[in-house]
Amino acid sequence: MPIKKKDFIELDYTGRLKDTNDVFDTTDEKTAKDTNIFSKSAEYKPIVICVGESHILPGIDEFVEGKEMGKYTITLTAEKAFGKKDSSLMKMIPTSKFEEQGIKAIPNLRLNIDGMVGMVKSVSSGRTVVDFNHPLAGKDVVYELTLNKIVSDKKIQLQSIFKVLLGMKNPKIAIEGTKAKIEIPELPPQILGELAKKFKDLTGLDVVFEHPALQPHQHMHADGTVHDGDHSHDDQSHAHLHEHTPKHKAERPEKVRK
Repeated sequence: MPIKKKDFIELDYTGRLKDTNDVFDTTDEKTAKDTNIFSKSAEYKPIVICVGESHILPGIDEFVEGKEMGKYTITLTAEKAFGKKDSSLMKMIPTSKFEEQGIKAIPNLRLNIDGMVGMVKSVSSGRTVVDFNHPLAGKDVVYELTLNKIVSDKKIQLQSIFKVLLGMKNPKIAIEGTKAKIEIPELPPQILGELAKKFKDLTGLDVVFEHPALQPHQHMHADGTVHDGDHSHDDQSHAHLHEHTPKHKAERPEKVRK
């Protein structure tokens, strides 16, 4: 059966630079080791995405729709992969700003500044040039894909959304009928509201959130209100998902993964 939008699918992949054939990302541990990109902090296993929801590169997201399970090789232009180089994302920042945060700016240092990840390109005359383009921006790439199966398990579907939207791995989830209880760290009501709507749209489940600060009989609903037992609440928050990231935080370089 052809894959369609909003299907959850499991897939494996290996990404290579078109010009050099160098592997830069893979779900296969042996391939990572053989090509010297292995990282102990990385997970080497199939990923689960929801088709049409931008859970993966645009070119792959578009390609898999309508395909059958199996192996494919596709070439993506920069526009359909990690984007073109954008000169406006090259920023000049006073070096003193880094010094105030106890950070020594040196070339190739990756930084998180106001929620944007960039790499120091040069340091001179009291000014530091930081490139906020993706490290593979402007590059054409080739992907070897293996489309494994449709994923119908609701728990796995929820886990995949959490990983994509919040970077959370394996939250505690209990599903009963069309309802799901999920234990997560305390989050702003706006984010909970957006999550609940997204879960309902993609999985059909009504979600109630729990976190350690609540009593065992209490649950947090999508609008951020706390209720005893399973009483429902109809209000929904309409704010957009956003991140709270500390300013000028140095990051350890990591392999590019979607």
